[in-house]
Amino acid sequence: MLLNMTDLLKVANEHSFAVPAFNIGTGMILNGVIETCEKLKAPVILAIHPWELEFNGDAFLQMVLERAHRTKLPVCIHLDHSEWGPITRAIRAGFTSVMIDASSKPFEENIEITRKVVELAHPLGVSVEGELGSIGTTDGENVTSESDILYTKPEDAAKFVKETGVDCLAIAIGTSHGIYPKGLQPKLKQDLLSEIKKAIPNTPLVLHGGSGNKDEEIAEAVRRGVNKINISSDIKDAFYQRLRITLEDKKIREPFELYPDSIKAMNKVVEEKVRLFNDDDKLKYYVLDEMI
Repeated sequence: MLLNMTDLLKVANEHSFAVPAFNIGTGMILNGVIETCEKLKAPVILAIHPWELEFNGDAFLQMVLERAHRTKLPVCIHLDHSEWGPITRAIRAGFTSVMIDASSKPFEENIEITRKVVELAHPLGVSVEGELGSIGTTDGENVTSESDILYTKPEDAAKFVKETGVDCLAIAIGTSHGIYPKGLQPKLKQDLLSEIKKAIPNTPLVLHGGSGNKDEEIAEAVRRGVNKINISSDIKDAFYQRLRITLEDKKIREPFELYPDSIKAMNKVVEEKVRLFNDDDKLKYYVLDEMI
């Protein structure tokens, strides 16, 4: 059941849960995520980064669309952090949601750029995610310190949503992209999250870069109003760490022999995230019981 982000997250906002946005860069990851979410009756967002789209090509999206149409799950196909060019390509290809990331621009310029994307996407039934503030990164040696994070201000969030018309908003409250290095322990500003939610109660909030946060912090963020959480590093790390072990057997070369254990390891993380976000068994809010 293919939906856009507006219809998917409206229900999550009403019932206080978060839908995971899993970055699916390969068919193995796609199939594993769908199978696990079907088992848990959990709505899901299939996120594809522009680099992943460029690597796989539009034909990969046809595979994603086919899985989305075939499942009973509420599914959104979402273009992750992007700019105008990939967004227009994604809309033509069949994405139901796009993210315009102009968060590094000055506030008014961010508004202007985001508004233009909304004006393009909304008449076509495609939802738009914007971002306000900047989160950190733990990419290699480029670790962002807390002092460098630009936290989202509640008053700015209210103005941004009103002037752009975005359907959901990614906010900065203390997370970073990537796997956190040893010794770095992030901490979410939960009070700030509550203030932002109070300022824009009808706008689903998005959390990026939550891979290294404690489970209890993430669960609390969901209770306070986060409705979409991006997950990429955690599932890919589980997948490829297991694959490295499998590859030690030099005799294995067939894909159907190489990947099953990696998919199993990844699916364990997928299930943990779904349950942590209180997303399991939420299919019932989208369809009639007799259809389940």
